[in-house]
Amino acid sequence: MERIRLKLKAYDHRVLDRSVASIIDAVKRTGAAVRGPIPLPTNFKRYTVLRSPHVNKDSREQFEIRVHTRMIDIVSASGDTIDSLMKLDLAPEIEVEIRSMDK
Repeated sequence: MERIRLKLKAYDHRVLDRSVASIIDAVKRTGAAVRGPIPLPTNFKRYTVLRSPHVNKDSREQFEIRVHTRMIDIVSASGDTIDSLMKLDLAPEIEVEIRSMDK
C-alpha cells in the first residue's frame, strides 16, 4: 500500500479533463481511494513580437500559451492499480508526472 501523486499538464483543458476522468475510473475499478482532481493555477506564458522588425516599433502582436494543471492523489494504491495506470492510453499532448509519496 502506497500513495501516488499524479500531476497532469496540458494546453487544452477539455482533453486534460477527459484524461483525468479516465484515470479516476481506472483507479476506482481497482478499489483504491482517489483524492482529486485538484485544479492548480493556470500558468500563462506571454510573448510580445514586433510585427515588422525594422520599422513601426509601436506595432506589436501579443501571444499567450496557457498550461492547465490537475493533481490527483491515489491513496492505498496496490499492484493492480499501478498495472491499470500503465495500460491506460492517454492523449499524446498530456504530460504526466508521477511521484511515490511515503507515509
